[in-house]
Amino acid sequence: MAEAPEKNLALDIVRITEAAALASARWLGRGNKEAGDGAAVDAMRIGFASLHIDGTVVIGEGEKDHAPMLYNGEKLGRGDGPALDVAVDPVEGTNLLAYGRPNAISVVAVAPGGSMFSPGPSYYMQKLVVSAPARDVVDLDAPVRDNLNNISRALGKDIRDLVVFVLDKPRHKRLIEEIREAGARIQLQTDGDVAGALMAVDPRSEVDVMMGTGGTPEGVITACAIKGLDGQILARLDPQSYVEKEAITEAGIDLREILTVNDLVKSDDCFFAATGISGGDFLHGVRYSGQRTITHSMVIRGKTGTIRYVESFHNMGKLSKFSAVQY
Repeated sequence: MAEAPEKNLALDIVRITEAAALASARWLGRGNKEAGDGAAVDAMRIGFASLHIDGTVVIGEGEKDHAPMLYNGEKLGRGDGPALDVAVDPVEGTNLLAYGRPNAISVVAVAPGGSMFSPGPSYYMQKLVVSAPARDVVDLDAPVRDNLNNISRALGKDIRDLVVFVLDKPRHKRLIEEIREAGARIQLQTDGDVAGALMAVDPRSEVDVMMGTGGTPEGVITACAIKGLDGQILARLDPQSYVEKEAITEAGIDLREILTVNDLVKSDDCFFAATGISGGDFLHGVRYSGQRTITHSMVIRGKTGTIRYVESFHNMGKLSKFSAVQY
């Protein structure tokens, strides 16, 4: 049945990720990740205050970040609009920002209330992310070589042409060896598994698949984008300490369960926005040019599958006269 166009909340939340990116970019390479993250949090919270939504933070800064704002359960928006689950990562890749490395981004995702998976006490999950053509040919428990062979066939590529995004962590030593033994190429990054997952489903990117263990909250945030692009994420909680494992078990969560994109975000009516902070091939970082400051963002609406790349030119002279955000 035909429908009239509805409000695209992604075009509202991209203003929030832009503000967070602009505020935190001043801390690029200055070695202070707390200050950069704090600037982004402040800017993001101010941005949410103007939205006509009844938002609840499901994925926030969290206790891992000792965050006083944008914490899990915090209410956002004016309270007079739709009830929404909100997932935020004001600076995804705080170390990337602090040390001037590529692919630090600011991220927000929203979906109808009750539709986002709550990570509870889980910090880490095993992930496998692919784009639409390979969404039905992957298996989280299959050997790495089998998955890569299936992905290469689905994409119409030789396995030697595949690029696999992996976080450069000690826990991935064997995974990296298996990818190399299979013949695929690897893009190793120290941080930023949201960016890695986005690259795996972004039609412009050279990355074909993301593999390995990363953040559980980041997996939920990314699922909103993956859903909009018809990709797939297969995930399973993967605690990295005894304390984390015990907390998950006590919460009654099954550590054996494999979660899909539809488990992580149940509704198609979801929205996602990401803005680059530090420069990279995926999203350009904040660039300064006289009175104009330029941001580059990705905006996705889950229901329609529309992806937009937004380049914005901000007049900092005008903004500074009235904005509550400290740019």
